[in-house]
Amino acid sequence: MTIGIPKEVKRHEYRVGATPHCVRSYVSRGHAVLVQRDAGVGSGFSNEEYEAVGAKLLDTPEEIFDRADMIIKVKEPLPQEYELLRSGQILYTYLHLAADVPLAKCLMEKKVAAVAYETIELPDRSLPCLTPMSEIAGRLSVQEGAKYLEKSFGGRGILLGGVPGVPRGSVAVLGGGIVGTNACKIAVGMGANVTVLDINARRMAYLDDVFGSRITTLYATEANVETVLRESDVVIGAVLIPGESAPKLIKRSQLSMMKPGAVIVDVAIDQGGCAETSRPTTHDEPIFIVDNVVHYCVANMPGAVARSSTIALTSVTLNYGLQIAEQGLIAALKSQPPLRRGLNTYDGACVHEGVARSCGLPYTEFAT
Repeated sequence: MTIGIPKEVKRHEYRVGATPHCVRSYVSRGHAVLVQRDAGVGSGFSNEEYEAVGAKLLDTPEEIFDRADMIIKVKEPLPQEYELLRSGQILYTYLHLAADVPLAKCLMEKKVAAVAYETIELPDRSLPCLTPMSEIAGRLSVQEGAKYLEKSFGGRGILLGGVPGVPRGSVAVLGGGIVGTNACKIAVGMGANVTVLDINARRMAYLDDVFGSRITTLYATEANVETVLRESDVVIGAVLIPGESAPKLIKRSQLSMMKPGAVIVDVAIDQGGCAETSRPTTHDEPIFIVDNVVHYCVANMPGAVARSSTIALTSVTLNYGLQIAEQGLIAALKSQPPLRRGLNTYDGACVHEGVARSCGLPYTEFAT
């Protein structure tokens, strides 16, 4: 199989779909790998490193897309890349189609076999290719929330950890999954008062066991959400329904309950966001203010720490990519049920039920 690694075009996206280590694994198994020149530079991987392990460097994305059987990326194709896709091509990347109906329709019209990292699901319902980026985004979320609490950014001017004689800041984490757990680690480490809300009693028991008296756990009822919105300096949106749009837990009308200068960090923005007022932002313009509440809604947060993120991501995506390349897509789907859950579109149809429901598209069951 011919594998194509184009350079990411999303603004301030410095990650790359495969490291030289990954390329070496593909090449050693007899596959050809085409890498767009400078695709890895933002993550600290030079063109020479790719050439040294057998990749062929090409200058343009057009050459990559035209010649590759499988395209491996980090982020979803942007509109300028839509026309580069072709029928029967395998696209292996983050897609987040629940928040991107135009892309979902494009993939169907182009008859692209699109495998989304974020919906590859193990029998225990964990998401192996989403986990490393969720860990990074969760840790970054508190770091960014603390930063934008600073007065110069429109925040309250609060130091999350406080100092002797001064109250600590308060952090509320909506969702106790991977993002939420990692947000807790950093918030607790900073010395903040931390409250985690979830609907899963077992998950809350786990968090209570891990963090003990250093956090408070609450059921995510509407009343409890309103309580933490009133009391918190930073609110982390960490909810996820795999393949589907994030539930809107923070209503526009509730912003008036929050402290002026409080910060919402909506990590769920890739799936549409969990606040009604959220909209995607970029690393160069990461925040906006609505009703005196600072919103941080960067849609590719881990891109800010590109080298760490690329190494973490490709360490888990490589194995599934190799299975596709070695066996062919259909055989790989048959042998790897988790990979089957990752398939979002195939031969003009939407074959992931959650994506179809969120996008308002007809669902077609995929039969291998």
